[in-house]
Order: sequence, then structure tokens, then C-alpha cells
Amino acid sequence: MKALLIGQTPACPLGYTLCSEPPYDGVVIGSLTLGQALRFSNEAVLTALAEGKPVICYSPGFPQSPRNRMLAASLASARRELKNWGIVFTDGGQKKLITAQEAQQLRQQGRSPAPGAVLTPLAREILEKDEKML
Repeated sequence: MKALLIGQTPACPLGYTLCSEPPYDGVVIGSLTLGQALRFSNEAVLTALAEGKPVICYSPGFPQSPRNRMLAASLASARRELKNWGIVFTDGGQKKLITAQEAQQLRQQGRSPAPGAVLTPLAREILEKDEKML
């Protein structure tokens, strides 16, 4: 699957072939600046969310502010809002990211995702059709 890359390329593969222009099946946010995170308005990401395409944010690329508690709280709030919109955060490491295609395969095989797996919103919807999978 092809994903539009926003920001820098993540340090580890996230299961997508990254591209810089349409057509694409999803979006990978490799990094954001403080301003981008606090006032999120990336049109490609918002359009992908509206169209039901998966949007993955590489967690190490999300800004931090360990020395300013108020800014750190604002960033945590921004992260929660992005999650509420359907953006999936992943570190690309120990937790396996399950895409819609992989969810369909799991469902056909009668298998459940691994414990701690991160599901894209569409993957969660597919697996919820058979609630015993979750």
C-alpha cells in the first residue's frame, strides 16, 4: 500500500511504500513541528481522514516539550485530539500496526490480532464485525 509522507521519513518501516504525491492509500506523518502539532491543519491528512483512509503518526516524530509543563500539556491535548479524529500513533517498534488489508486476512483466517497491536480505524471496524476477534 502507498502512503503519502508528511514530514521526515520515519526511522523504521511502518508497512507502507512512501510517496510524495497522489494517488495514495493512506498517510504517514513522519514528523511535525511544534506549530504544526498545536494548530493542526494539514489538508492532505484531513482529506484522508474524511475519505476513511488510514492516517498513521510516527510517535517519535511528534514534538515533545519536557522543560515546559504548560506546552507539554498543550501537546498532550493536541495528540488526544488527533487520536479522536482517527489518527493512529505508533512507534513502529514492538507494537504491530494492523491495516485494513491485514484485518481482512485475520478475519478470514479466524485469527485475532497480537496483544498490544495498534489497529487503524478501518481495521478496527472490520474486526468489530466479528466481535470475538477483539
